[in-house]
Parts: sequence; structure tokens; C-alpha cells
Amino acid sequence: MRNLDSTDLALLDLLQQDAKLTHKELADRLHLSTTPVFERVKRLEREGYILGYAALVDRQKLGLGLMAFCDVLLKEHQTAYLQRFEQDVRTLPEVVACYHIAGQFDYLLQVVAPDMAAYQRFITQKLAALDHIGRVQSSFVMTEVKRQGEGPMAAV
Repeated sequence: MRNLDSTDLALLDLLQQDAKLTHKELADRLHLSTTPVFERVKRLEREGYILGYAALVDRQKLGLGLMAFCDVLLKEHQTAYLQRFEQDVRTLPEVVACYHIAGQFDYLLQVVAPDMAAYQRFITQKLAALDHIGRVQSSFVMTEVKRQGEGPMAAV
């Protein structure tokens, strides 16, 4: 991979803010013509800087009023167990993000559910049913203060 220039970073920042911007709108904001913007976007996609596009949805309107973060500690840390857990967690629709982390726990899961009863069923019937789960600790989101794309391009 090559280094990104300031225009590439600005383009990525604009797309993270609003992925629906047209090439013309992007070009106007970057003070470029549409052809170089189109070529830059295609190159960023081809080189793997842009992994895809997604819509941020209102989970409340979808009936998913509860969000929790689950710290998961596995009983065993052999590669096969870690891989199996990661494979299994990908099949759980309630899990919207999963991170292998360092610290007191092995994984951090972001989970959404309609309510506490549904979350309890997820924990007791799905997550606890996975092999080698040692301990789960949940933290519940009271207010979502900030939500955006992956991160600011200014930090690069």
C-alpha cells in the first residue's frame, strides 16, 4: 500500500461523514473536477482503503432499544478455541461488532436487542451455549453520545 495524500484523506473523511455524496458533490467540496475524484474513489476501493458503504440506521425505530457491550473471557486460549469463538459469534445476529482485545477480557461484543428480556435470552441461550465461555460482563448504553464512521482522517 502506498501513502495517502491530503486529498485522499479529505475524500475519505467526506465519505465517512456522508457516503451518499455524489462524485460531483465530492469534487465541489475538494475543489477538483469529477474525473480525478472518481478515479481516486475507485483506487481507494481497489486498494482496500474503502471496504464498503453502509447506512447508519435508527435502532430505536427498528425496535432495538437496548444496546450493550459484553466483555467475554474464554476458559481456554488455544488458537483453535479463539477461531471457533470468532466463527460462532459471526452467526449471532444480535452481535453487531466483535473485537479481540487485550486486557482482562478476550473479546468485546457490541450487542443490540429489543429489550432486557431479549438480551437475557441472548446471553443465556446463545452466548452461554458457545464452547469455552468463561465469564461475561455486560455494560448497558444509557445514551448514545456520538456515533460516526471508523474515525477522523485528521488523526492520520
